Amino acid sequence: MSPSGRSDSGEASDIDPRIHQRREDIRRIQGRRRLRWIGGSLVVAVLVLVVVGLAHTPWFGAQAITVTGSHPHTPEGAIVDAAGLQHHPPLISVDPGVVARRVEALPFIATARIRRHWPDGVQIAVTERVPVVQMAGPGTAWSLLDGYGRTLQVEPGRLPGLVVYVVHTATAAIPPAPVGRSLPPPAGPGLEVCRTLPPAFAGQVVSVSVAADGSIGMALDSGINVLFGTDADRTAKYSDIAAILAHGTLDATSTIDVTVPESPTVSG
Repeated sequence: MSPSGRSDSGEASDIDPRIHQRREDIRRIQGRRRLRWIGGSLVVAVLVLVVVGLAHTPWFGAQAITVTGSHPHTPEGAIVDAAGLQHHPPLISVDPGVVARRVEALPFIATARIRRHWPDGVQIAVTERVPVVQMAGPGTAWSLLDGYGRTLQVEPGRLPGLVVYVVHTATAAIPPAPVGRSLPPPAGPGLEVCRTLPPAFAGQVVSVSVAADGSIGMALDSGINVLFGTDADRTAKYSDIAAILAHGTLDATSTIDVTVPESPTVSG
């Protein structure tokens, strides 16, 4: 017996039948909602599994592959192979970032941008690196490099019209890196000069060399030598060289010294 003298069943019997019915109706409604939610969740899960399964079938494979951009030194087939798309994998499995890195590993490719186009298309937009200098090696061959020191290609002989680049250490000259690899950091300042030569005299530069102490020199096709010093104050030094070449009386034995851009000199 409870303190009030009534049993629990007595308490339940004191509830208004209408309230009791209302509670039962609420319980039934909540139960039906739970069943609907569970059923809806199961339907969504099945649909997701079906869609994912279909996405991994040949119907949604990377079938329509297009390569855009100028790439004269890299065949389209080589780009598709490097991208890993030659076997038309499911489009859902194509990771644009991973594919871009694979394509950019090709020697001449500077940038690659990948776009997926459902249901079966992939676009690869590329830009190529431009040869800026050449270096002797390996062996009797010559390596073509871009302005940042990446070796693009090896030729059997020296190419006319391309600047020869030489980097010296205390013991020897630095060889070109293997195709697809880049020169070490000490080559950087001289490369900066090579890729920023102004039109006023760029066509006259035959070679650019970096000494073991980091000083940079140039040889012109006229036989004139230029002592450039470090790559600091490049703009002022370029202006000095251009002015001296345009207005000076020079011969093949002349040397232009712009190591101190405020006080350029000519000797020889």
